[in-house]
Amino acid sequence: MRIDLHTHSSVSDGTESPAELMATARAAGLDVIALTDHDTTAGWAAAAAARPPGLALVRGAELSCRWYGAEPPISLHLLAYLFDPEHPDLVATLTRIRASRAVRAERMIELLVADGYDVNWDDVLRLADGGTVGRPHIAQALIRAGLVETTSAAFAPEWLGRRYRVPKEDIDVFEAVRLVRDAGGVTVFAHPRATRRGRIVPDDLIVSLAEAGLFGLEADHTDHTPEERAHVRALADSLGLAVTGSSDFHGTHKTVGLGAETTTPTVYERLVAASSGKTPVLG
Repeated sequence: MRIDLHTHSSVSDGTESPAELMATARAAGLDVIALTDHDTTAGWAAAAAARPPGLALVRGAELSCRWYGAEPPISLHLLAYLFDPEHPDLVATLTRIRASRAVRAERMIELLVADGYDVNWDDVLRLADGGTVGRPHIAQALIRAGLVETTSAAFAPEWLGRRYRVPKEDIDVFEAVRLVRDAGGVTVFAHPRATRRGRIVPDDLIVSLAEAGLFGLEADHTDHTPEERAHVRALADSLGLAVTGSSDFHGTHKTVGLGAETTTPTVYERLVAASSGKTPVLG
């Protein structure tokens, strides 16, 4: 079985619609795909409706979190799977986070316009297509305006990486683990050792998260070096956590293809068994 547990559609910051993503997954030879858009479940219904025969769909989300035990606090992401999308506390939290993303993105556009750049908020909203607004949508607006050539260039320090970056609201990571557990789901720490992305949390935090109910660590990710993968695996083994691998597919926003990294069937079965069954795998 080929299992990819971390992908994004145009509902957040991917370039393929949920339906297109399902077709791409089938063409890539996947047997299982998880849809994990940022802080939203808005793509679940379209993905389920478009799921081709022979492809199992794991419904999930990637939650924007923060650890407040460092100064300044450290941003991190949790992959949440098979949770109840109507759980009141989780719904309220994700609604608040998405609203803060929109406010943040609009403020970034205001800063760009104030410096004389030809971008506007309405264009960014159209690019988001009703989904979660994020920096990749602003990056696309910059590309269309001829200001940069690529998404990577848009994320450089002189653009969205620093000069025009505005802080966003995140979920306390321990609160996120609790919310997902209460909603019947399971959590996996996404790319926990990816130093190329910026600051990383200490292993002691992961120990505490494991005690709080964290299910696993994403070790096999293209942003991890071989040494970082080995470190994550050893830590997971010492804590009894599952180890996953995933592409973190974003369509043309990134060069990584679906199934570039995969999760073993044994770990996948553990993940499904660890959920409450409120949101079953479709397949």
